[in-house]
Amino acid sequence: MTGLRSAQGRSRKARRMELTRMTADDLSHRIATREVSAVEVMEAALERFEAVNPRFNAIVALRDRDALLAEARAADAEAPRGWLHGIPVAVKDLANARGLPTSMGSPLFAGTMPAADDLSIGRMRAAGAIFIGKTNVPEFGLGSHTTNPVFGPTRNPYDDSRTAGGSSGGAGAALSLGMQWVCDGSDAMGSLRNPAGWNNVYGFRPSWGLVPQEPGGDVYLHLLSTLGPMGRAPKDVAHLLDIMAGPDPRLPLALPQQPSFAARIEAPVKGRRIAWAGNWGGAYPMEPGVLETCEAALSAFADMGCEVEAVDPPFPADKLWDSWTTLRSFSVAARQEVLYADPLKRAKLKASSVWEIERGLAMSAMEVQRASAIRSDWFAQAVRVFDRYDALVLPTAQCFPFPVDWPHPTELGGQAMDTYHRWMEVVIPASLLGLPAFGVPAGFGPGGLPIGLQIVGPRGGDLEVLQLGQAWHEATGWPDKRPPLA
Repeated sequence: MTGLRSAQGRSRKARRMELTRMTADDLSHRIATREVSAVEVMEAALERFEAVNPRFNAIVALRDRDALLAEARAADAEAPRGWLHGIPVAVKDLANARGLPTSMGSPLFAGTMPAADDLSIGRMRAAGAIFIGKTNVPEFGLGSHTTNPVFGPTRNPYDDSRTAGGSSGGAGAALSLGMQWVCDGSDAMGSLRNPAGWNNVYGFRPSWGLVPQEPGGDVYLHLLSTLGPMGRAPKDVAHLLDIMAGPDPRLPLALPQQPSFAARIEAPVKGRRIAWAGNWGGAYPMEPGVLETCEAALSAFADMGCEVEAVDPPFPADKLWDSWTTLRSFSVAARQEVLYADPLKRAKLKASSVWEIERGLAMSAMEVQRASAIRSDWFAQAVRVFDRYDALVLPTAQCFPFPVDWPHPTELGGQAMDTYHRWMEVVIPASLLGLPAFGVPAGFGPGGLPIGLQIVGPRGGDLEVLQLGQAWHEATGWPDKRPPLA
């Protein structure tokens, strides 16, 4: 009898592990058809959390186990409310979810309890998500390295001495490790794409206005960041995008409602034209192995029937950098000036926040105008690029995941990194224009660490970019081909 109970225990454990490895779409279907209960799924998520999170620190502020299981039982007792019904979700710790603290990785906000969900989080809750905790972030989301003085660092699933990236680093690691099926994220300077590449998962930055930000404050000037979905499969990403997307009457620049992306993501991509921009004509220094790994991965496009062509830089990198850093500092200063103005609070801000704020406060209106004019010139040139090509492709970062105790790389390819984010310059062409960009896995470098590609499309070309990502996934299957070490 003891042996039977032991075998039954192993069987239950194997079933729970199987659940954590399913796609979110498969899991959603099984919950809806009662093949799997929300309680089973919650138990699987919590068991996986207990097994790996202490080592990797991807999910923080986990809610009480009994309360979560009670919500799962309630989900089993009602009709499905949407695609996320009964699925445990941890919310990025820059977003507000009722019942969960929002720290933004800062001691100034640790333990803050919001009164209501942010807009996109409320949409996920309405679709049936059970919010279990938060995913870890850098302080205020600044820097593509998830570490902060409140919760500490998130470690890479493929080498726990390395960073998981950021700012959606907790989300990327949680997905890779099987603690999550889909996650919300946000992206200004690669914060959905960099963690996707470094955690061997998918992160989609949509066109500006497709997924609305929480209404409030300025809704015109500071369009650099956008919310977006992450997952282990493009179709899961598309399903979550369907939930998060859609206009809000309080926001003037939102894109109109779109037909389901998930329903249209599978499509032939033969004949689509891919422009490989590499290191932007040598302007972006790279760690050895990054370009070689990415260029080797490009053969998957050819196998899919796409036409791949290496292209010269379509716009000067120094102008893109000047425009981006001006507009970024202008935006950060606008959000955080009130904290900087208080000497006691200023003392608790990290150095990169203070640097951005002080740069922004020192700028004249004409400096900002000139930066915006450069952005406009790049947009006009990008239109010409996409007249010829369906997608522009670059690496998701200029290096592999670096040691977790570094603040950031200080040198790449023999060139000093003069700011805390210069090593992420490769994401700026898409970020500056708010273009759709899909971070997809591209394999592993000589040291066994993952890297990704960003598939960038024209504004409003989200569906076509997602379709390329889906075809890429079917051709490569990296998340299943090379699971994490834990």
